Amino acid sequence: MTGTAAIGHVRYSTAGSNLLENIQPLPFNFSDTQFALAHNGNLTNAISIRKNLEDRGAIYHSSSDTENLMHLIRLSREDNLDDQMKEALNIIKGGFAYLVITKDRLYAALDPNGFRPLVVGQLPNGAYVVCSETCALDAVGATFKFDVQPGQLIKIDDSGITVDQYTNDTQLSICSMEFIYFARPDSDIYGVNVHSARKRMGARLAAEQPVENADIVTGVPNSSLSAAMGYAEASGLPYEMGLVKNQYSARTFIEPTQELREQGVNMKLSAVKGVVRGKNVVLVDDSIVRGTTSRRIVKLLKDAGAASVHLRIASPPLRYPCFYGIDIQHVRELIAANKTIEQMREIFGADSLGFLSVQGVIDSVNLKTDAPNKGLCVAYFDGKYPTPLYDYEEEYDRDQAQLQQMR
Repeated sequence: MTGTAAIGHVRYSTAGSNLLENIQPLPFNFSDTQFALAHNGNLTNAISIRKNLEDRGAIYHSSSDTENLMHLIRLSREDNLDDQMKEALNIIKGGFAYLVITKDRLYAALDPNGFRPLVVGQLPNGAYVVCSETCALDAVGATFKFDVQPGQLIKIDDSGITVDQYTNDTQLSICSMEFIYFARPDSDIYGVNVHSARKRMGARLAAEQPVENADIVTGVPNSSLSAAMGYAEASGLPYEMGLVKNQYSARTFIEPTQELREQGVNMKLSAVKGVVRGKNVVLVDDSIVRGTTSRRIVKLLKDAGAASVHLRIASPPLRYPCFYGIDIQHVRELIAANKTIEQMREIFGADSLGFLSVQGVIDSVNLKTDAPNKGLCVAYFDGKYPTPLYDYEEEYDRDQAQLQQMR
């Protein structure tokens, strides 16, 4: 490839659907310029914005919420692109880390709560790199410069890098699932190493949810291994490789259908019979969303001869949907919202089941901030969302009412 600037995108879709026209970056060709944009997150007022703009004559080319920003920029009456960007960013709500590229500049913007991480690095030749995790900087030989802060607008052009604010009404609420599951363990988020945070979660889990007469601790590869190490160290139990992962399989959580998720679990994991046979196993996993993986893995271990399997989860029960960029927007998808812990234990076939507390997550990550929950969003655990839900409010209230009737 030739050129002096580029943007890319590797995230699975949440809002919109899995259509070719939703593949990002989204390109736009106008008579006076060209744009391309990429977005990590989920806008909570996208439906309202789209209806309003379509009523004014806007024509959308995708079903993705990402496209809203481009329409707002082009409809802005501000004099220059910097101010047009700021105006548009103050209209959209929810979770977003945006990259926008033109012929002569690159913009990066983070929502006022910083739900999704965004970092800036610099290559040895002086070029700047903006990405969602510091491990990507390491991969291309870039040096970490700084974390993009909530409400910031970064501009990179031939004159260098400019850091600006499009709003000062900010409060850090980074998604706790970045630390629990999404981010790679070799990444740092706001100065906290992800592997170290997960080990602390595992150690705290061992204190909160101990297992008597356990023989070994094993983790679910790969995102749970750090927590399993922490659990083993804190409990004084040997950490063993009781499960092996096929490194060529995808993450089952993001598979679009239940059938594919179940098939994916079978393809990606195998139990090590020589390790687990006859043993009382503490099985550490990072989280439970739909419960597909948990049921299959407990069965894998028992079929391999485990005497007992005690399932320990290094996060609280996921009982509430996420509207800021995780593809769980309905309560019916969340097994912990519909079943008690004992019911889940029976479904999974585990001998016991225990979860980490919300405070355990907050203390384990321990971001250096005075923001609520030490700067973490834990809404999927406690139902306390840090922003209004806008377009999702009515649907969320309806789901909660149906859930109460079921109970």
